[in-house]
Amino acid sequence: MHDKDRGLTYADSGVDIDAGNRMVDLIKPLVRATRRPGADAEIGGFGGLFDLKAAGFTDPVLVAATDGVGTKVKVAIDSGRHDTIGIDLVAMSVNDLVVQGAEPLFFLDYFACSRLDPEAGAAVVAGIAQGCRESGCALIGGETAEMPGIYRDGDYDLAGFAVGAVERGKILPRSDIAPGDALLGLASSGVHSNGYSLVRRIVEHAGVPWHAPAPFDPARTLAEALLAPTRLYVKSCLAAIRETDAVKALVHITGGGFPDNIPRVLRKGLGVRLDLPSIPVLPVFRWLAASGKVAMPEMLRTFNCGIGMVAVVARENADAVTAVLVREGETVVALGEVTATEPGAEPVQYSGMLRLT
Repeated sequence: MHDKDRGLTYADSGVDIDAGNRMVDLIKPLVRATRRPGADAEIGGFGGLFDLKAAGFTDPVLVAATDGVGTKVKVAIDSGRHDTIGIDLVAMSVNDLVVQGAEPLFFLDYFACSRLDPEAGAAVVAGIAQGCRESGCALIGGETAEMPGIYRDGDYDLAGFAVGAVERGKILPRSDIAPGDALLGLASSGVHSNGYSLVRRIVEHAGVPWHAPAPFDPARTLAEALLAPTRLYVKSCLAAIRETDAVKALVHITGGGFPDNIPRVLRKGLGVRLDLPSIPVLPVFRWLAASGKVAMPEMLRTFNCGIGMVAVVARENADAVTAVLVREGETVVALGEVTATEPGAEPVQYSGMLRLT
């Protein structure tokens, strides 16, 4: 039979079902490694199951979060480094769960591309599985979609969906946040997963190739340094919540930085004052600010600047909470305090300057 007489197939249109099946085979061991009480972490069915009773909850409230990794994924694609972007995907959702006091239970991912490369896809899922293991949640399912015509060859995008649970009386933020409460800042691991449209523009203007040594960290390539995965704060923050019963609120510093995220946990009439010199500004932020001539207010609203999570605690409990967080591997700084605010005043005020030089 001549090719012109052969009927068209799905593969002819750019979708390879066999490649998808191969990717599933590659990731099954990774998924099994994320088992936890309540989930057997097997994939291949039409849905994932989770048993809340087996997880040990008595009167749980479910908490759900979804997110992506923004244009950080473009850095992974352009540099050919796919092994850590999945950690970012998990972190962006599970860090949002823990700020409400919730323990992450399970995670699902969505991977969309033009043409599936099973090995690259498996590398992404390996990162997702690692993030799930480190945050104690099961990877119970996901979806892979080949969409030629929507994505260019080599491109892909990610979305993640996490569900957690918290006992009804332990939901954060608490209602007793008051002026004088202390703010504890937990150090970040880098840029995390926000602000990468600006990052990529600065890199373009600076003319530094992805494979070249990072100007702010010559021991790594620029791609390696900028792809440093988002820090997972789940286990440390859950330990502090459960062992001290003193954490009143947590704030995940994501898009919008300090001025847009901190007010989300404050009731009317409250604000905060941040001690900017206390922030451990990482070299990457100094380089971004200098190379892009980015003003300090823009840095504070776009990036985490070195603080990825903020805890609100009564001042008398600050040492106890700090001790647990440090024991669990966090670097903690005294970041400021809760204040009373006048109507119409900006809820986030600053003292001092960021150490950008």
